[in-house]
This record gives sequence, C-alpha cells and structure tokens, in this order.
Amino acid sequence: MNKPGRLTTHVLDTALGKPAAGLKIDLYWIENEDHQHIVSAVTNDDGRVDAPLVEGVGFMAGTYELVFHAGDYLRASGAAITEPAFLDRIPLRFGIADPSSHYHVPLLLSAYSYSTYRGS
Repeated sequence: MNKPGRLTTHVLDTALGKPAAGLKIDLYWIENEDHQHIVSAVTNDDGRVDAPLVEGVGFMAGTYELVFHAGDYLRASGAAITEPAFLDRIPLRFGIADPSSHYHVPLLLSAYSYSTYRGS
C-alpha cells in the first residue's frame, strides 16, 4: 500500500558535516502573495522533523514556502557569523503539482551558502 502524498525536509550543516539539529522551520501556503501559516517544526538530532510537514488530504497542489531559521541555528551552533548574519531566514518557494507524491525538500547549509533540490 502506498503512503499518501506528503512533504518532508532534512537540513544538513555542510560546514560541520553533520545534521542541523534544533533548526526551526515554518511552512506556508502561498496564494496571490498571501502567506497562510500551516505549521512550524524544529529539526531533530538527524536534521529531520519527526513527521511530515503536511500529508494526505491537507496536502494540495499549489505553491508552498518553507522558511528555515538559519541565523538562529548558526548562532546556537557557535558558527562564526557576522551580525547581521549573511543568511538569517532562508525562504524556499516551490510548487506541488502532484499532491499524491512524496516531495522531499532538503537544505544543505553553511554560514555563507545553501543549496536545495527535490529529494526522495
């Protein structure tokens, strides 16, 4: 039996070479540039959230935005960063075309760069 469509994420601290534990993430539904907050979560010791951010009937086609609170995480991790931080909150806006699928949106993070992709 297939799992219902869902959205997950994972954050890796590439400067330290380990999962980014304790990083806050906000998820928004975007419609006509209006942001509707769906959920907030904090990454666990593996850099993941404990459950999908959204799944099943609540997971719809459309535009979403993940906001990663990178500056707070980097300060807490002891990273040498400037003030204000070069990367503070990282918004990732993306589209969901098939809400019956698994969308995994990881973030690879350091104090001065990040990258993302659609994972599995």
